Amino acid sequence: MINRKRLVVLFAFLFLISFHVAWAEDRKGMAISEKEIIERLTRLEEGQKNLQNQIEGVQNQIGGLRQLILGGFAMIFAGMFSLVGFVIWDRRSAISPVITKTREMEEREILILRAMKEYALKEPKMSEVLKSLGLL
Repeated sequence: MINRKRLVVLFAFLFLISFHVAWAEDRKGMAISEKEIIERLTRLEEGQKNLQNQIEGVQNQIGGLRQLILGGFAMIFAGMFSLVGFVIWDRRSAISPVITKTREMEEREILILRAMKEYALKEPKMSEVLKSLGLL
């Protein structure tokens, strides 16, 4: 039994030592010289400048795309307004003959009524008919 306890304690001790060794730090590998720090900072600044240039390029492209979209909308609206204008003009040109024909018919109606009234002065039956219709 004693051997078994010693063996368990020995394994526990070895386990703790190996665990401690696994987490040991290498202080010599962590040391960075000032020259390396300056070089890394210089590379970081250059990378930032490159990123800034890329961002400006993307912003310029977006600005061009915005102008293209606005131009497209302007063309669409101009087309719509010209189409509405054409429709209104076409309606007026199509209605114009109808208005002329209506005026001619109204003038003709006035002439026919005048002729009927004059005929009613000579013919008493016509006079009675016109009176019954409220035209005389």
